[in-house]
Amino acid sequence: MNKDSKKEYEVDERIQYNDPISEMVKRAEKEGHFDHLPGKGKPLKLANNYFNPEEKQLYKTMKDNHVLPRWIELANEIDALKEELAVLDGKQRKEKMKFTNKKIKQYNRLCPPTLQRNKIYD
Repeated sequence: MNKDSKKEYEVDERIQYNDPISEMVKRAEKEGHFDHLPGKGKPLKLANNYFNPEEKQLYKTMKDNHVLPRWIELANEIDALKEELAVLDGKQRKEKMKFTNKKIKQYNRLCPPTLQRNKIYD
């Protein structure tokens, strides 16, 4: 007897399983129950000048939850130190520049390569 031949009482039927929860979710989605959710069906609005949009979204989420990576805190410290450098002269300025360059070195180790900063020179 051939494997492909079937007897008249044999039926080739597949049992299909429908998940009831998935069906309820699909039905609710069709009825529009999820339309009021933020971001539903709308693209994320990310700045065009950022190289990695996923990374930007990560940092935005961290900022919204008041959790900032260490390199962002260092960037704020460096900006404050640079403002202080503008009014200093002599030995104090050299010491402050040395301290700022150490902070810049730490910052460059932690931040993404596209955001690294240059050291300050006199």
